[in-house]
Amino acid sequence: MDLRLRGLRRPRRIIAAVAAVVVLAGAGTWTAVASDDAPPVHRADQVMAVNGVRLDTSYFTAGDSGRRPAVLLGHGFGGTKEDVRAQAEDLAADGYAVLTWSARGFGRSTGKIGLNDPEGEVADVSKLIDWLAKRPQVQLDKAGDPRVGLAGASYGGAISLLAAGHDARVDAVAPAITYWNLADALFPDGVFKKLWTGIFFNTGGGCARFEPALCAMYERVAESGTPDAAARALLEERSPSAVGDRIKVPTLLLQGQTDSLFTLAQSDAAEKAIRANGAPVDVDWIAGGHDGGDPEASRVQARVTSWFDRYLKDDKGADTGPAFRITRTGGVDSTDGAALLRGASDDTYPGLTGGDRSIALTGREQSFANPPGASPPAVSALPGLGGGGLSQLSSLGVGVSLDFPGQFAAFTSAPVTTDLRVTGSPTATIHVKSTSEDAVLFGKVYDVGPDGRQQVLPAQLVAPVRVEGAKAGKDVTLTLPAVDHEVDKGHRLRLVLASTDLGYASPAAPATYTVSLKGDLQVPTAAGVSTAAAPLPSWVWWLPLAGVGLAVALLVTGRRRTATPAPDPELAEVPLQITDLSKKYAGGDRYSVRDLSFRVEKGQVLGLLGPNGAGKTTTLRMLMGLIKPDGGEIRVFGHAIRPGAPVLSRVGAFVEGAGFLPHLSGRQNLELYWQATGRPAEDAHLDEALEIAGLGDALARAVRTYSQGMRQRLAIAQAMLGLPDLLILDEPTNGLDPPQIREMREVMIRYAAAGRTVIVSSHLLAEVEQTCTHLVVMDRGRLVQTGPVGVIVGSGDTLLVGTATPVEEPLAEKVAALPGVASAVRTDDGLLVRLDAEGSAQRLVAELVRLDVPVQSVGPHRRLEDAFLTLIGGSA
Repeated sequence: MDLRLRGLRRPRRIIAAVAAVVVLAGAGTWTAVASDDAPPVHRADQVMAVNGVRLDTSYFTAGDSGRRPAVLLGHGFGGTKEDVRAQAEDLAADGYAVLTWSARGFGRSTGKIGLNDPEGEVADVSKLIDWLAKRPQVQLDKAGDPRVGLAGASYGGAISLLAAGHDARVDAVAPAITYWNLADALFPDGVFKKLWTGIFFNTGGGCARFEPALCAMYERVAESGTPDAAARALLEERSPSAVGDRIKVPTLLLQGQTDSLFTLAQSDAAEKAIRANGAPVDVDWIAGGHDGGDPEASRVQARVTSWFDRYLKDDKGADTGPAFRITRTGGVDSTDGAALLRGASDDTYPGLTGGDRSIALTGREQSFANPPGASPPAVSALPGLGGGGLSQLSSLGVGVSLDFPGQFAAFTSAPVTTDLRVTGSPTATIHVKSTSEDAVLFGKVYDVGPDGRQQVLPAQLVAPVRVEGAKAGKDVTLTLPAVDHEVDKGHRLRLVLASTDLGYASPAAPATYTVSLKGDLQVPTAAGVSTAAAPLPSWVWWLPLAGVGLAVALLVTGRRRTATPAPDPELAEVPLQITDLSKKYAGGDRYSVRDLSFRVEKGQVLGLLGPNGAGKTTTLRMLMGLIKPDGGEIRVFGHAIRPGAPVLSRVGAFVEGAGFLPHLSGRQNLELYWQATGRPAEDAHLDEALEIAGLGDALARAVRTYSQGMRQRLAIAQAMLGLPDLLILDEPTNGLDPPQIREMREVMIRYAAAGRTVIVSSHLLAEVEQTCTHLVVMDRGRLVQTGPVGVIVGSGDTLLVGTATPVEEPLAEKVAALPGVASAVRTDDGLLVRLDAEGSAQRLVAELVRLDVPVQSVGPHRRLEDAFLTLIGGSA
């Protein structure tokens, strides 16, 4: 049920009259999609008559006429088969027969939307599997039983799980950001998730586009505000949980952390049920979700492909990744609110509880109101904004949440004495009493800053709970939203219980709730999850070829040893220290580098910035030992740099362009390159490099047969040979398109997160700001400033409010007149709002919501470009 997020073993007998699959529109329309030197991908479009409806399908194959496993790709709710076309083409190029289709009621397919009805959409998938079994390109396990996997996001993810439970021919599944129990997702703990459900039915084209039973259910629950037993039963029978005991195939669960529609609890329940059946299950918490964030599309797609390689192709060497992986943020890009991503993993899935730490809370018994009509509602998130980025404001230190005075109770901890990583679902036991028979509460845990005022709601998630029989008083154990969030030393945790929330239906009748604590807050820590970077992925678009020039230089100068200063033991763990470095080229009228000093620590991604002529390239060439400085010193891990210095074996220098020999295989190219460095073969870490490449059998093929993507993966393997401790990249993103730049960015971050160090010189300031942890700014050969990115950029008092549609002048004037706002100016992207001394981002967001401003993003306006131009006086 993607809601614009682009993303049978029968319980009852299917009527025989609709068992046949009839192909309409003749043989379909065939097209070929070329991919550089890779075999062309052929696409056949066909409309099939299936179970009384017409399904619009596309069939993708590539390569020779041999048989290969098949993959069915489902699309997200509100989408069509075209949303998964790119993934289908990639899978076809990787050796699969791929079938995509538009589900009932979407695109050119007919029929009513049944929310993956076992007798509708799920039965359709079984007929599509029948069709695949008759294709000459598809591998068969036996007659009528193709080797087949299913994947998809949201709505397409659910159909993958349901098909695995209803049709024993399914061999592996990889669902993403989806539900296990749709009733639990839309009616959590008996509370109606009204905004998401309304958006959902609207996205489907209105109630009349759904099966009559679903339409009647929605109208009934929306009017009453309370889900009934019949509504739950209707959704549960269309949920994977209904056939959970029959899903016994390898399952990769990819669930979103920024998702108030299908939370992490949904994949947790799926993992427990499927693992109990004895099937392999891996869990991956991605940075995106239905509320926005980064969907990590390339990484996710590559992991899905590896999963199918292992369980459909029986490739025992396929790296399917860790049993549990989580993407963690390491800062936020102030230009678009996108999180900078790092990975952590564990060899077992920890679940949502474990390693609990008790956090004492203080606070007396408190009474608060459920207002008449449940209005005004508290704000936790703004459901349905998708990629707008508001769900990431917690990473910016800005809270979009708003609780109205007199409508909530709060219990706060003492400052934590060490950094605390919360991974899973905190729990708390409270006593609830109400003047009404039932009470509806919304529990949430805030991260409160040292000043006690700024509070952030991780992932903007709340946990609703309906307390029946509350009039007599009742103890309730709250299971709070599952999150992965770092609480810094000195911060506090605050448990808030609110009577209303914008996304949910609350009782319309006024009531007074009284709550008190019955114990400590239990916080899961998942101590086994390693914060070191997960293995670098094989799906990264591009990383420049390792410096062949450097290798040649090492060969030429290797025998010309010169006396060098003794190593400095105090700097043995310091990747780089430059002291008073100077260089003036012969015939030049000024120094290219003059009295330059800075230091780089382990784990940093350092950006080297400066206008043309600032001395950046000269500095890097001296660092690589290619030219000698006139004065000063460069030490790498305590060793002074000279041409041919042995410590240069710990330095990797990366330049643009790939220099592969086209007639040699991928493996031969790697081996030849390493031989050219003159270093022992055992130091190459060839196995690790091949794992990074993820090229499988293609390593034995000539490079001239590789597609561009395969060449890029081979370049990654070559770049990582030797796993250098200090990696130097000069303009690494030249010539790349935005998706490739994004992948390059994640590679650098991951590489440094493993304890290594990266130095990158680039003119793309927005990329540097998103990638780097620290900066060195140079101008005219001298150091201008050095320090963490956040310190150099600064936050300022101006916010850029991105909007879905242009803001009209009257509305901008209303914003300018708000308390705490000094000015509001319309821009092409939305509004530029300057706060006065009394203003705050939290209050501004709440007021914008009240004024119906179509907010998509909020972030600091000052960017690295502004800071850079200020530092160098505009000389760039």
